[in-house]
Amino acid sequence: MANPGYGKRSTPGQLKPTKRDFAHLPPREAAVAGYLDRLPDGADISVKTLAKVLPYGQCALRTALQRLVIEGHLRRGREHLRGSDSARWVTRTWFSRTARDDAWWAEFTRGGVKDTSPAPPPPPEPEPRAHPQQATHSKAFMLLAALGRTAPALSLSARDCSDLEPLAAAWFERGATEYDVLRALTAGLPTPVYSAAALTRTRLTTKLPPEPPPPPARPTLRVLECAKCGAPGRPEALPGGECGPCRGERPPRPPALPPATVQARAAEARAAAAGRRREDSPV
Repeated sequence: MANPGYGKRSTPGQLKPTKRDFAHLPPREAAVAGYLDRLPDGADISVKTLAKVLPYGQCALRTALQRLVIEGHLRRGREHLRGSDSARWVTRTWFSRTARDDAWWAEFTRGGVKDTSPAPPPPPEPEPRAHPQQATHSKAFMLLAALGRTAPALSLSARDCSDLEPLAAAWFERGATEYDVLRALTAGLPTPVYSAAALTRTRLTTKLPPEPPPPPARPTLRVLECAKCGAPGRPEALPGGECGPCRGERPPRPPALPPATVQARAAEARAAAAGRRREDSPV
């Protein structure tokens, strides 16, 4: 298996497997495609890893994978992590048992085809090391326990803090800060406060902020790469998964200037040269 979030990625909407899925391919490419199809998502399908388990060398496997790209079974590219606010892009290798044409891959790159593959799991956060005999409390419990320092009339017992902890935690789940909770609990206190626990419970319940709206859906950003040189490009510029130079195409020549523009620039150059000669001539 590859590192979490990398490796093989199956495309959505594939047909059910049959014995004729790769009959249109040469024997070697059909064997490689059948092996890739049986691998689970997340498996390492790099050339070096495949050469360790298949009876082909790295050069032969690289050629076979390029043939799978041309036939529409494989594409390589980069994808922005879904649900991520950072500029982190990861390398992707998408495999499809069903052969896809260039138009389908272009729509998939633009996010028009729904990707049902799971998003990569976030990196594990280091667990805080606590003293074996030291009890740990949540942020909501600690705020309630220290409430009496801000408003002495709202001093709570340990049992009161435990009972009110779920109500205070609901504030943090809805995006409230500690300052928001303290302001809601301590602003405009009556005199006297007969029951600190009852007043705190009432304010935590009646002043609970609404749930934040769900974040807008973000389209999945994908960029395909050439199967030979790895150069990124738009899907329209990579027919068959290869860029123009790898297909043997010459880059287009820049458009020629109109004759009138060429004559005008030549006249400007002659006039400038004549002016310099007059300035350099002795008086």
